[in-house]
Parts: sequence; structure tokens; C-alpha cells
Amino acid sequence: MRKEPTTGPAKGSEPPARKASDADDVVDDRVDEEFLHEIPDHGEEIVVKRGRFAPTIERAKTFFSWIKKYERTLSAFGMVAGFVTDNLMFRRIDLPNTQAIFAAYLGVAAFSIVGLHFLERRAREGRMYARWRAFFPMATQFALGGLWSAFLVFYSRSAVITKSWPYLALLTAFFIGNEVLKRYHSRLVFTSTLFFFAVFTCAIVTVPVYTHTIGQFTFLISGAIALGVFVLFLYLLAAVNRPQFVAARGKIALGVGSVYVLMNVFYFTNTLPPLPLALAHVGVYHTVKKTGDVYQAVAEDAPWYTQFGLPPTLHVTAGQPLYAYSAVFAPIKLSTKIVHRWRRYDPKSGHWITLSTVTFPINGGRDGGYRGYTIKHNIQPGDWRVDINTIDGHLIGRITFKVDHADTAPVTMPETLK
Repeated sequence: MRKEPTTGPAKGSEPPARKASDADDVVDDRVDEEFLHEIPDHGEEIVVKRGRFAPTIERAKTFFSWIKKYERTLSAFGMVAGFVTDNLMFRRIDLPNTQAIFAAYLGVAAFSIVGLHFLERRAREGRMYARWRAFFPMATQFALGGLWSAFLVFYSRSAVITKSWPYLALLTAFFIGNEVLKRYHSRLVFTSTLFFFAVFTCAIVTVPVYTHTIGQFTFLISGAIALGVFVLFLYLLAAVNRPQFVAARGKIALGVGSVYVLMNVFYFTNTLPPLPLALAHVGVYHTVKKTGDVYQAVAEDAPWYTQFGLPPTLHVTAGQPLYAYSAVFAPIKLSTKIVHRWRRYDPKSGHWITLSTVTFPINGGRDGGYRGYTIKHNIQPGDWRVDINTIDGHLIGRITFKVDHADTAPVTMPETLK
């Protein structure tokens, strides 16, 4: 069989230009012009030999075709697996490796956003459109997805769902949206707004680790640091692609301003969980006492349904008090005060009435949290709960229980507390 000669591109001609757009994530896979050659016709049969790398190339094509076919399934599996892995790996928020991972994620996100828009400028100037441009949105997605997962892990440990559900819902939406809305990761306004949210959230949980303080002033400092870091990020964007930055800066300011206001609303309405503080253990007992470095308690046998979050019922005899025990984690060298707020539900008014408030100091550093307990006398039958708050009112944790009067002492068992 003879192969007809092919006609290559005319000398001096240019290949048709590609149009680049902000949402264009297509990788240009054309063969470079310098690799195109005319095949001469010498009247002899031409045998095309397969290169030694051909089998490897074919296997790679098959692999990537399989990934593309099951992309959504693999993405969902990766999202769940990543969250489970993060939950196992991230033990404490004040450890150096945790801080290093946060910094690495933020660095990758910033570099990929800036790098993508540098290539966009080159494309608009008519320069070569890099084939590996599509890796930048993928890197942005990876870094922000890692941050959302880490934040969700730490905040879910610290939050009371009924109080902090708006913020946790927002974090969950970002976490899932990072996997679903992939093509939006190439848009400057969208990625810049998400980047600021990540920086602000990271500052909120990191600044107290280094200042050894927590409260409103520390939160405001965290916001100022986040704004300062983001301004430096904007200078980089303007330096690599000023025309697109100028066109988008109004929308970026609107998005960032909205995030800043929303985070302040979450904080000052006590919706934002008070990280880096986290409740490690909580319980209500008939007796608690400290022996050496160990806390011993007398607990009532709890029914099976309490394992699913339903409140237990404690039976008390006349004049018997109850003890509320809590272990609250705080970073090393962070000292603050927490509050045990004993509250009883009033069926007539439909409100929880605060009957006792006890404040005591805690010191950070212990893996299992700083331990302490409070005592409540004159316990009346009904629905009760003990709120564990920061000194400025943020809810660290809560335990709910019911109380019934008993003529005889209930069956109890000793328990060594964590």
C-alpha cells in the first residue's frame, strides 16, 4: 500500500488563533507546528512503526478516559475520604504541623490563582497558550478543598449544632461546592472571594494560638491581619494582569466586604464557634471529686438511647445535688475563664431560665482539656441543661438532661473521668 503525500502548513502561515476567555478551561492539545513534516513521495512503500513508548501512551489514554467517565463518582469518594482522613490526622489546632498545613494550603491557593491570571494575560497578548493552564484551577480546588475540610473538622468538634448551624451550613456548602462547581475556579472574582474567606477563617483560629488570648479584641486583630494579607494578594494580581484586575476589582471588593460583614455578624451574634477552644468531655454526675490528678465520679446507669444524643434521666433524692463536669481544650499558654450556666426549662413561659452561673479559670496545653466541675443544689424535677460558655458568652458546649425525684437512691457506678 502506498501512502499519499500529505501537505503541511504553508511556510510563513500562522495557525488559527485561539480565543481565550475567563471560563475557558480547555487544554490546547494540538501538535506543535515544528513537529509537522511533509512526507516525501519517492515511489516506495512507507511503513509506520510504533514507538517504544506507544503502549505506555495507550495505557495512559485508557486511564484518563476511565477517570473522565467516572469523574463524579471519584470526586464524591475523594471528598468523603479526604474529610475522614483530615478528621483522623488533625488532632490539635495548636500543633506546628497543623499550622504548616494551613500555610501550605493558603500558599498553593494564592500561587495557583495568580499563576492562572498571569497566563490569561499572556493569552490576551497573543502569546502561546500554555497546555498546562488547566492545572491551575485544579490546584486552587485542591487547596481550598483541603482548607474547607480542615475547618469543618475543627469547627464541628467545637460547635453546638443548634447554635452554630448557620456557620457550619456555610462551611459545608463551600466544601461540597468546591467539588461541584469546578469550572468556577477559573474566575477571578469567585476564587478571590473564597481565598479571603479561607484567610479570614484561618486567622481566627490561628491568631489566638500565638497571642495566647481569646475574645473580641483578638477577633478584630484576626480580621485586620486577614485584610492585610489579602491586600498583598491583590497587589500580586494587579502586577501580573492589571487589565483583568481593574475590570474585576469592584466585584472583588463587594464579595470580600460581604464575607467580612458576615463573619462579624456570626461572631457578635455568638453563632461562630469559639475556636481554638473546644469541648473535650462533658457530663452530669451524682458526685465528682478530685483524687491526686484523677477525677472520680459516680454516674447513673444511662439507657442505650443516650448513645444517639437523647438526654438521660437522672434520679435524685430530696436534698441531693448534681455535679456538672467539663474538660475544655485550649492551646498551650492560653489562659481564660469559662462559665457553667445551669438552666431549667419553664413550661409556662416556654423559655430556659438561668438558675446558677459559676465562672472559673482554665489553662491550655493538656491534650484532654482543662478539667473542672460545678455543683447545683436544690434540683427540681424537669428538663435541665448546662451551657459551657466563654466569658464573653460564646457557647463552647452543652449537655441536656432530665431530672426526676426518687424516694430511694438510684443504681450508680463509679467512673474515672478523662
